[in-house]
Amino acid sequence: MADIQKLRKMTGAGMMDCKNALTEANNDFDQAMKIIREKGQAVAAKRSDRDASEGCVLVKTVEGFGAMIALKCETDFVAQNADFVKLTQDILDAALAAKCKTLDEVKALPMAGATVEQAVIDRSGITGEKMELDGYLTLEGASISTYNHQNKNFLCTMVALNKAVDAKVGHEVAMQIAAMAPIAVDEAGIPLDVLEREKEIAMEKARQEGKPENMLEKIAMGRIGKFYKEACLLKQEYIQDAKLTVADYLKSFDKELTVVDFKRFTLRAE
Repeated sequence: MADIQKLRKMTGAGMMDCKNALTEANNDFDQAMKIIREKGQAVAAKRSDRDASEGCVLVKTVEGFGAMIALKCETDFVAQNADFVKLTQDILDAALAAKCKTLDEVKALPMAGATVEQAVIDRSGITGEKMELDGYLTLEGASISTYNHQNKNFLCTMVALNKAVDAKVGHEVAMQIAAMAPIAVDEAGIPLDVLEREKEIAMEKARQEGKPENMLEKIAMGRIGKFYKEACLLKQEYIQDAKLTVADYLKSFDKELTVVDFKRFTLRAE
């Protein structure tokens, strides 16, 4: 029983899975670990072409370093399982402790006698579902706020401000990011390909409206201004008071207060 409990703690596998693995391994603990891991690898290979669209997204910040990660699976039933959520939290905590900058670094971290990547495969063998790590994002700054939408682990945001202020301010901006899905902090952050695509769409719309060809670009640029108000966080209407932009809201606390950067990740199609 002690070996079963130890194996369960190391792998997260169920009591019967651990008992069966120990029986098959003639009570050789290392061999039982290998059996459970091989089962996970077999499940992962078998389910590799399945769509992992559910999962758990978590975010956390420690001493000026914020990180967000998504562990995906196939069904909401597994996504809400306490052990699955704990595995996601354990991976995030390990990534924060190591201050990992990339997903590959996270996957290579030690966990349960192997690596994070192996721990995910092991869990796949336990649940019988495809699982994969995705959406690892980081943020650094003196004042980082995070938000987990409705605490349901499917949409998380984090935002870095240039100054330390009341925690409520950062939280409100993090909620804004969740609700309004900005693309960039300001105009300078909009990718050129996105801007060109929006310009082409605006020109084509003006053309279909019968506007003169020589006026299309000017009309398109005017419409781009509206796009900026939707896509740029600082230009968006503040969700708590439509008379203010997010920039206005921040300046109401400190004239120099602004957003340095933000991250957003969701499992839901938008």
